Amino acid sequence: MALNVGGLVALVVFYLITLATGIWASRRSKKEARGNPSEVAIVGGRNMNFWVGLFTATATWVGGAYINGTAEIVYLPARGLVWVQAPAGFALALLIGGLFFVNPMRSKNYLTMMDPIQEAYGNTMGSLLFIPSLIADVFWFAAILASLGSTMKVILDIQGYLAIVISACIVILYTLLGGLYSVAYTDVIQLVFITASLGICIPFAMTNSATESISRTVARHVFQAPWVGKIEAQDIGRWSDDFLYLVLGAIPWQTYFQRILSASSAKQARLISYFSGMGCFMLAIPSVLIGAVAASTDWNQTAYGLPTPNERGESALILPLVLHYLCPTYVSIGGLGAIAAAVMSSGDSALLSASSMFAHNIYRKILRKKATEKDVLWVMRASVVVFGALAAALAFYSHSIYDLWFLGGELVYTLLFPQLCCALFIPHTNAYGSAAGFFFGFLLRLLAGEPSLKIPPLIHYPGCSLVDGAYVQRFPFKTVTMLVALLTIVSVSYLAAFVFKRSLLPPTWDVCQLIKEDRMFVSLPTREKQTGLQKDGSDERMEENKSDGTL
Repeated sequence: MALNVGGLVALVVFYLITLATGIWASRRSKKEARGNPSEVAIVGGRNMNFWVGLFTATATWVGGAYINGTAEIVYLPARGLVWVQAPAGFALALLIGGLFFVNPMRSKNYLTMMDPIQEAYGNTMGSLLFIPSLIADVFWFAAILASLGSTMKVILDIQGYLAIVISACIVILYTLLGGLYSVAYTDVIQLVFITASLGICIPFAMTNSATESISRTVARHVFQAPWVGKIEAQDIGRWSDDFLYLVLGAIPWQTYFQRILSASSAKQARLISYFSGMGCFMLAIPSVLIGAVAASTDWNQTAYGLPTPNERGESALILPLVLHYLCPTYVSIGGLGAIAAAVMSSGDSALLSASSMFAHNIYRKILRKKATEKDVLWVMRASVVVFGALAAALAFYSHSIYDLWFLGGELVYTLLFPQLCCALFIPHTNAYGSAAGFFFGFLLRLLAGEPSLKIPPLIHYPGCSLVDGAYVQRFPFKTVTMLVALLTIVSVSYLAAFVFKRSLLPPTWDVCQLIKEDRMFVSLPTREKQTGLQKDGSDERMEENKSDGTL
């Protein structure tokens, strides 16, 4: 196989268009950033155009791992369409987010998802809870970079590491130049590429002479098991656990809140959340069809030959394989553009998310409280470079796109989701409960084991069995861990408040200064009534004092 020069040129042109768009958007961000540059970089000055906000919110979720992983799961004989949970899961997550999370976040004019957590539980817990969010964002970017590298190796016959390095450098460059504006406007270009490119590829793949009609193979065994798949009775718990993980675990991500906080009004933020969920669901259809085509193809009639991709262990590459072997060359190049666009649209969001929280919640609120706007902006830019380089390095060592994608969000689901819910919706929870929930939840998740990291389970939930040398938990243990963490936060918070307020423990043991904070907030309504600060949310000093509590 020779180097595909035409495809390489087309890809370079696409990258140049994306980079030019990002640089143009960065100039607009500089015009908007005269008063508060860090706020413009993080949430676009809270006046993002509705349509741009909708496009960027949709493109954020439709990444390389999303479109590659969906096609892979449909193709796998042991899985099939019924195991493709991300499209419906993300759609429901964005619906729930719009219904319940938009108003509480916007009413306080928060900049990041970590703001309400730091406000409720202090800076120490804010620092701890930043860690799972950072890990998730870096793993997410690494997964989609790996998917792009493997795709370029198949279609262009170039080394995957070149694709990873070049793509990471371009994403890092325009993200640090323009912040959310560059990310949002490049997302518009990238979403158009994804929709058009995959849409063009599908008819060619479906009408290839080596492919049977997918309507025939949907429920019949032709070349392999039917691509619709089935759920065995023993796997119902695991299936439901993964689905709830996608629905609820997709909410506590800064990439999501960055979009709804950048909208010009709460109404627009809710609409963006609802419609972007619909967009995510619809944009999974091309990947589903490509996976179905792969399951309906006699690979012996193609240049790929036998054994099949599944038998060779190359099922993770099924989307680029279909584009390369079942479509004309110029069409497969268009599909490559779609994957590259998907990678960038999610990668820049992950980078901006992690760097925003580090600069605002860690650097400005903890490390250097007197930092200027310029200082925060430069720390944010440096973070983009560091986190981007780390993700690119991890991409070289990833072996399973779908596993890496799932693993990156599990800590967010089990640790961060209950913390955010308690901070926003359950009054009087405190740092004691937050700390207990964090450590107990982390311990339970660790004891359940992790096959991809070769960590054996110490807790064998019902249905746990040994499969191919690794233990598989079929019980919905991730959801159980999340619920246990949630109950721990609430129960320990109320217990701590009871024992200290009733003087059952000496005040010197109150390391979180629970009694001091309680007295401070008793007088808060009177002060707000006198000064009128409650309406405009400008009582920054009181919020800062509250966030300074330590464990």
